Amino acid sequence: MKHLTRRDMLRTAVLAGLALPALNACAQPVASGGSPAAPVPTSSTNPLGVALDRPLEVWIFDGGFGDAYARDIHEPMLKSRYAGLEIKHNAAKEVGKALQPRFAGGNPPELVMNSGDGKMDLGALVQDSQLADLTPLLDAPSWDDPSKKVRDVVDPGAIAQGSYDGVPRVINYVNTVWGIWYSTKLFDENGWQVPKTWADFIALCETIKKSGKAAPFTFAGKYPFYIYETILTLAAKIGGADVLKRIDNLEPGAWTAEPVKQAAKAFADLQPYLLSGTAGLDHVQTQTAHNKYQVAMLPCGSWLENEQKDATPADFGYAMFPLPDFSPSDALPYGTLHAQPGEPYVVPSKSANVGAGLEYLRVMLSKEGAGRFTELVSTLTIVKGATEGRSLKPGLASAAKALDTAGDNTVYFLFNSWYKPLEDEVVAATGQLMAGKLAVDAWAERIDKKAAEIKSDSSVRTFTR
Repeated sequence: MKHLTRRDMLRTAVLAGLALPALNACAQPVASGGSPAAPVPTSSTNPLGVALDRPLEVWIFDGGFGDAYARDIHEPMLKSRYAGLEIKHNAAKEVGKALQPRFAGGNPPELVMNSGDGKMDLGALVQDSQLADLTPLLDAPSWDDPSKKVRDVVDPGAIAQGSYDGVPRVINYVNTVWGIWYSTKLFDENGWQVPKTWADFIALCETIKKSGKAAPFTFAGKYPFYIYETILTLAAKIGGADVLKRIDNLEPGAWTAEPVKQAAKAFADLQPYLLSGTAGLDHVQTQTAHNKYQVAMLPCGSWLENEQKDATPADFGYAMFPLPDFSPSDALPYGTLHAQPGEPYVVPSKSANVGAGLEYLRVMLSKEGAGRFTELVSTLTIVKGATEGRSLKPGLASAAKALDTAGDNTVYFLFNSWYKPLEDEVVAATGQLMAGKLAVDAWAERIDKKAAEIKSDSSVRTFTR
């Protein structure tokens, strides 16, 4: 069985900001007494082999969704069928810092939501055989309707996007929709119209700037993911979905392709319309400015409404719109969205109670578990029909409508979960681009060079789609 190499451990430790622990041989899952964990026979009432004599340890990223959904919805649902199962609940703002030493030591927990700025490198975990094959979960009967398999009630695209070389390893639970967010109250009061072309967008920015009522645009300058996501979505709209596929596949010249550079220049040219100090602001500061009507528009995912629920005026009217048409020759039509399952949940393969981790995911992938999650945190999931009969907040309803309108015109990218070092380079370079410290050509060439380095590194497992 493969263990973490010294090089891999150094890489992930540096990324997570950890002291490097001594490397141990691969440990088998162990029960609380220290003996190897024996597999539990499966049955119709225990299809995934939950061990009741060992605890289920859950770690949830404490971010925009908090962790109340786990404590108040999913964990009680699981206990309703497995009353004797001990659940150890944990929440962390830096998942990698908390758990990387345990993965290295061979005693990881059973269920991890691996998200946030301090997330672990999923590609490296897959490479080191740290993540369980989720095929048994997908082939198990669904929680709500045993006549259907779990895979039958889940968006098939989510399964594909959570697979590595055809093997499902990750459940990206939240069906996130990205777009440009605004206040319907602010727009309606000022007669501002949602732009459908890039020329209209620039004209709107100019109108807002001249009004003096708000800055036109901002993004979380400290976390450039928010703007590189928007750049790549526009690039795909200009040049087609294959633009992002070539980026994911580490193809030479993928980042220096004209659609990518055109999109990067379009957003770099927004400097005159940015909220003052954007480069130094984090997501909370930009979103707070938005709620205070200090800025009119910002790019974000559909978690925004829930993340700001305690700070948003009651009549704010959250809504989002898709990126405008860049030109009449765009490869993809108006309404195209970056819609992609996110917020990854994994079951570590070396945990002491793998069956319990899989069963936890089966609860999450039920219509009840997903529907209640949607109502609580105001975001969509990958579970089909989970919003039926549920009450949606204005922003979520807007995102759901945009997703429905987009139909098959959705795009996504995976390099940021496959190759954390490449994402780190994209983040750093994009921050400099948007601060006016890096020209578009230099930005593209720098990232393309990093992609080439990763592709040529024989110690890095690469993936294709």
